[in-house]
Amino acid sequence: MFTSKANVIFQEVIEKYHIINTVDQPFTNPYNEDTNLLEHLLYRKSWIDTVQWHYEDIIRDPQINPVAALTLKRQIDASNQDRTDMVEYIDSYFLGKNINIEVKHNATINTESPAWGIDRLSILALKVYHMNEEATRTDASESHRNACQKKLEVLLEQRVDLSTAINTLLNDISSGDKYMKVYKQMKMYNDDELNPVLRGQK
Repeated sequence: MFTSKANVIFQEVIEKYHIINTVDQPFTNPYNEDTNLLEHLLYRKSWIDTVQWHYEDIIRDPQINPVAALTLKRQIDASNQDRTDMVEYIDSYFLGKNINIEVKHNATINTESPAWGIDRLSILALKVYHMNEEATRTDASESHRNACQKKLEVLLEQRVDLSTAINTLLNDISSGDKYMKVYKQMKMYNDDELNPVLRGQK
């Protein structure tokens, strides 16, 4: 099943990141774009999410230097754009893969595309990893560990459900029971022409 592969890659990324465990570490993708495009995209997507997860931790430091916080905010903005771009690349992959599928006359469209489901699955992998850290922290109280273990169990159940839903959607698309579209994210605040603040500075 597709999500079995995706979840393994997400775990691979998260473990790789935490070897050095710093947001400014170099990135290398072990999957070749020409021969393993889907794996390449999933690995890159998960890396972006993992770095951004830690950006979000850092910026919540109440003692952070305001100048450093502004710099980090810009990095988070850029990361969000990269994340959105990767979602569109992954959806384009699935759209191309299914381009010759005959869509049934009663086919329906899903509320979200496959890649936006995959986006949630990638974030869920990070939640599972870090909640497990909290559930096994030796310097935390037993009540803290127990509470986090219960949350971890819910997250693991959620991952099973989400993985099943994504696999079902992909199967429905490949059988023509559902169809998909790729809607380019029309984010206005990053556009020099659409953001009035940026437009006014031209």
